[in-house]
Amino acid sequence: MPQGAATLPTGRLEKATFAGGCFWCMEHPFDALPGVISVTSGYTGGQKKNPTYEEVSAGGTGHAEAVQIVYDPARIGYDKLLEVYWHNIDPTVKDRQFCDSGHQYRSAIFYHNEQQRRLALQSKEALEKSKPFREAIVTEITPAGVFYPAEEYHQHYYKKNPIRYRFYRASCGRDRRLKELWGNTAGH
Repeated sequence: MPQGAATLPTGRLEKATFAGGCFWCMEHPFDALPGVISVTSGYTGGQKKNPTYEEVSAGGTGHAEAVQIVYDPARIGYDKLLEVYWHNIDPTVKDRQFCDSGHQYRSAIFYHNEQQRRLALQSKEALEKSKPFREAIVTEITPAGVFYPAEEYHQHYYKKNPIRYRFYRASCGRDRRLKELWGNTAGH
């Protein structure tokens, strides 16, 4: 159970949706944050209704593997979620994250309202000014659409299959590249 679920929400909940390559690797960094109520792996950004993992991973649906976060804005701000997001992706590559390639593995921020759009653009601009790497930032910032939860066996994969998960992260080069990009503030 995420830490945020241990206490009752203080009021209205909000959603944040991020694509950063393999959704297995995007759950844990957000799950661990106080104020995050839930993190769901799924698919968004494409045209196909009710896509399956096989369809999305094969390409052609337009969807990206993504996570949708339900959070309590009284306990954690969208700006903090953005900070965690940036430090868990490689924003310098188009249609690829680490060993996974294709449009379905693009990095993208799917905003749910005008405030999220503004904050996402501001965070990207600030990163472009202060970034610790030379390459251009190619992460999309686009309106959120329908989010389709992934099959149950993908949900919280890092908890259900910790050995396979750690092997995948290491063999995919994710942690090594995050450290190159971000130094010690990278990944989980």
